[in-house]
Amino acid sequence: MRPIRPTTMLLLFASLLLAGCVHHGQRTDTLYQTSTIDALMEGVYDGTTSFGELRKNGDFGIGTFHALDGEMIGLDGAFYQVKADGTVLDVADDARTPFAVVKFFTPEKVFTISGSRDLEGLMRELDALLPTRNAFYAIRIEGTFPRIKARSVPAQRTPYPGLAEAVKNQSVFEFSRIRGTIIGFRSPDFVRGINLPGYHFHFISGDRKAGGHLLDCRIENASVVLDETGDFHLVLPGSDQFRRSDLGRDHRRELDTAER
Repeated sequence: MRPIRPTTMLLLFASLLLAGCVHHGQRTDTLYQTSTIDALMEGVYDGTTSFGELRKNGDFGIGTFHALDGEMIGLDGAFYQVKADGTVLDVADDARTPFAVVKFFTPEKVFTISGSRDLEGLMRELDALLPTRNAFYAIRIEGTFPRIKARSVPAQRTPYPGLAEAVKNQSVFEFSRIRGTIIGFRSPDFVRGINLPGYHFHFISGDRKAGGHLLDCRIENASVVLDETGDFHLVLPGSDQFRRSDLGRDHRRELDTAER
């Protein structure tokens, strides 16, 4: 084998760097998640992923913040924090999250919903529209809603309680005739323990001054946009708190209470 010249080595190294940069800058169709829903149930609230990193992996998503300090909404490339007092803040790149799900949103199917229904009715109608229940869906619903019921949770102190305990101190917000966007995901049943099976929605108003984790709603007329993906990327926290947690317990009943 002939030795590689130094100039050739430099060119090869530069090519690899360039290839890596091009790949990293591409919009992918991957659902990117940091940590697991069962870790959140166990009180693993230390933020390990920065929002700067999240922005590289999606422009649409939901999640929470370090110490469970409020609800996160990512929409059109901007990230918002809904605090327990109802205020909505822009999120800096150096803020951190213990749990988030994001992707680059690409509209694939568009539907119009007409007629009055609540959140349970909405989820039943969406289930009837889905091509399969064995994929992940990012969902965006635009409209003026007769009623929105949302919540946010205040920052927790160490030692952190589990999520079912933490949400007992949640703040609940009710809005009438409010224009905005319901955003979220539908995950397959087989991801139980990793993510919330079924639907998980957050809401943000059109003026970006109100929102939270969606508890219930009333919909009359709205536009629904679906983005399906089968590509899922999970990043586990490297924190001691995560490594020490007992993640083998069945949290289904507590999760339903905390999230619904």
